[in-house]
Amino acid sequence: MRALKLGLAGAGVLAAAWSAPAAAPVVPALCTAFAIRRTLDGPGLALTFDDGPHPQGTPAVLDALARYGVRATFFLVGEQVMRNPSLAGEIAAAGHEVALHGYAHTLLLRRTPGGLERDLDRALAVIESATGIVPTSYRPPYGVFSAAGLALCRRRGWDPVLWSRWGRDWGAHETPEAIARRAGEGLRAGDIVLLHDADDYSAPGSWQRTVAALPAVLESALATGAPLVTLSGGNGSG
Repeated sequence: MRALKLGLAGAGVLAAAWSAPAAAPVVPALCTAFAIRRTLDGPGLALTFDDGPHPQGTPAVLDALARYGVRATFFLVGEQVMRNPSLAGEIAAAGHEVALHGYAHTLLLRRTPGGLERDLDRALAVIESATGIVPTSYRPPYGVFSAAGLALCRRRGWDPVLWSRWGRDWGAHETPEAIARRAGEGLRAGDIVLLHDADDYSAPGSWQRTVAALPAVLESALATGAPLVTLSGGNGSG
């Protein structure tokens, strides 16, 4: 019985260690503790888009960014790049930063270290083939790091990135007004804003609400006077 209790206790410790960084999206102190970037140093402000490319959402976002003369960072999913390689190329050709969001949009806590490494290698190959760019920033699906995922990120020399503001634009009952308020009100230099240009892993049509909210978010961002930069255009801080 004592051995069983010790075994269970040991398993509990290992599980806690494995998932220790997972709450970082909602506990900013964990970003500091694990050196995960959630803001920029300096005067910049960064808009980031996850889950694409998407055949309707990505072109609409690119059009809005072009109208405002703004560059952003796109965290691409390998399986979506496989389906829409020309769109991934358009993102890069427009001068936006291409970043890594994995090949399959699967929670890292469900992945073995070896399985995750294979997934990310596959994503890198697909993204480089479509864009000519090797990403250097990584954001995990759902923003949830495992200890193994974070360690792999460090070994590869990638920048682990979360966010300081989000639109929560993936829900079925969100409105453009609510998305714009959460993502845009009170913005300040250093913020990294999370939005989505795709609905493959969220409520159908959610990209349309994001696109409708984007002009208001851009107006709020520009009103700060901070330059809108890609992630590589600003230094990170926890």
